[in-house]
Amino acid sequence: MANLYSVSLENIIKEFSLEVVCNQQMVEKTSVELPDINRPGLQFAGYYDYFDDKRIQLLGINEINYLTEMSQEEQANRLDVFFSKKPIAVVVARSLNISDVFREKAEKYEVPLLRTAAETSSFSAALISYLKVQLAPRITRHGVLVEVYGEGVLMLGESGAGKSETAIELIKRGHRLIADDAVEIRRVSDKTLVGTAPENIRHFIELRGIGIINARRIFGIGSVKMTEKIDLVINLENWDPDKVYDRMGIVNETTSILDLEVPSVTIPVKPGRNLAVIIEVAAMNNRQKRMGYNSAQELLNRLGIDSGVPVTEEEKSIWSSF
Repeated sequence: MANLYSVSLENIIKEFSLEVVCNQQMVEKTSVELPDINRPGLQFAGYYDYFDDKRIQLLGINEINYLTEMSQEEQANRLDVFFSKKPIAVVVARSLNISDVFREKAEKYEVPLLRTAAETSSFSAALISYLKVQLAPRITRHGVLVEVYGEGVLMLGESGAGKSETAIELIKRGHRLIADDAVEIRRVSDKTLVGTAPENIRHFIELRGIGIINARRIFGIGSVKMTEKIDLVINLENWDPDKVYDRMGIVNETTSILDLEVPSVTIPVKPGRNLAVIIEVAAMNNRQKRMGYNSAQELLNRLGIDSGVPVTEEEKSIWSSF
């Protein structure tokens, strides 16, 4: 998570259809490394103690009107100080008029000056969301990411565990593939992980004995998706007859990814198990738990068993009947 990422200003301009008012030559040299932006009202009033020149500066109707109410000389002085701080880029919202002195100071200090027709608040929210995704800490995991009933399910396991074959079966059952073999995971907030596929292998699946197939070409555009949040991790492992697997589901297991704990389950794999159906049920059960319902806990309550105390032999015999 120590790696730093950046997004070029050119990509931001393309993404939001921004107008380049001046300093096009600087646009090509500029990259953004922070997901935060700034409304420089305090700076125009003269307060620069905590000014961060690496943030994109966004001006709305309040900031522009504040400047236009000044005399031309005072406005020039305020803008000279502002642009001398070399902010990485300045964006004017609502297609507001940009005065000649504003352009002059931007050109003097070679600061990219941009403009958008969008409203200030909506553009601010969209830009921050875009930057958080582009600049998010990330790792790549060997696995398969699919969307099952709206849940992002990340399947992990050793090579040959059946991840890709299971993904094909899930696609045939109407679910969608996001990534096979390599899943790029980004932490876009303190609660959310988003997965996608590296662009060069997107929508391709490797099937042993058949080779590489393109899921989008074979199953159609509705069978794939670009990105998906990760709601559940499923660990596939070869069946071990000496290992005791969870049969109740009372204990909520998690897997740590980028310092976030994601709900997880371990599914033993052996011939005859229908993994696609199991994963469908696991996805629906995970959604129920997130909505506050735990079927295992309800059954324990009906049987009068307190899940907070050790299970007796008699209780074990009750569970063995399920």
